[in-house]
Amino acid sequence: MEKPLILVTNDDGITAPGIRNLVEFMNEIGDVIVVAPNSPQSGKGHAITINSTLSYEEVQLEGPQTDYSCSGTPVDCVKMALDKILPRRPDIVVSGINHGANSSINVIYSGTMSAAVEGGVEGLPSIGFSLLDFSWEADFTQAKEYIQGIVRKTLENPMPKGVVLNVNIPKLPKEEIKGVKICKQANAKWEESFDERINPHGKKYYWLTGYFNNMDESEDADETALANGYISIVPVKFDLTAYEYMNTLNEVMKFD
Repeated sequence: MEKPLILVTNDDGITAPGIRNLVEFMNEIGDVIVVAPNSPQSGKGHAITINSTLSYEEVQLEGPQTDYSCSGTPVDCVKMALDKILPRRPDIVVSGINHGANSSINVIYSGTMSAAVEGGVEGLPSIGFSLLDFSWEADFTQAKEYIQGIVRKTLENPMPKGVVLNVNIPKLPKEEIKGVKICKQANAKWEESFDERINPHGKKYYWLTGYFNNMDESEDADETALANGYISIVPVKFDLTAYEYMNTLNEVMKFD
């Protein structure tokens, strides 16, 4: 039986420990082709390159997979893979493993999740994985069985069109992870400000700073699950229409 073709990408760059671990995990499931940015692209969201050229090249990295380094954003990588690189449509798109959380509102800013969403736009089963550990020395192996299990279950049970999975993993030893919870996106946001400074030439410059404000203590929120030692899985839709407001808006926007 033909092995599934798995497209792996990320936003931390093709040599980041997170994606190298994910590639190793996916090699045990199917035939893997990696198309990932040649430099870190965190926080790029769904950005695409339109005002400059793109390029890619095959690179030799450890493992049986084929690796391509791309000059663009995570979404560029998926687009390039589907149009120019892959021999056929992949059976699944897997993005990550991100260094740091992409739970709650972070899904909006995440290049990791935007790459997965782009796979969903193309009608492909797609998953973004993130570990709540920003360290380059983070241990990604503690969730290996869960990551592989989520991918296998997704391959065996195709998701509805237009739905992708946002998977976040707590920073815990394997034996302390309590399991998996299906969650909603928590009502949380970044309270941000810009720290103003002056350079040696007297010119002002700014550093973005702030803190994360979780306003959601509900049991089914992803932040709650993660705080309690569970892996959170949020099914994400990229159709942003507020259907529940359409009838009201029809009344509001009536003109004589």
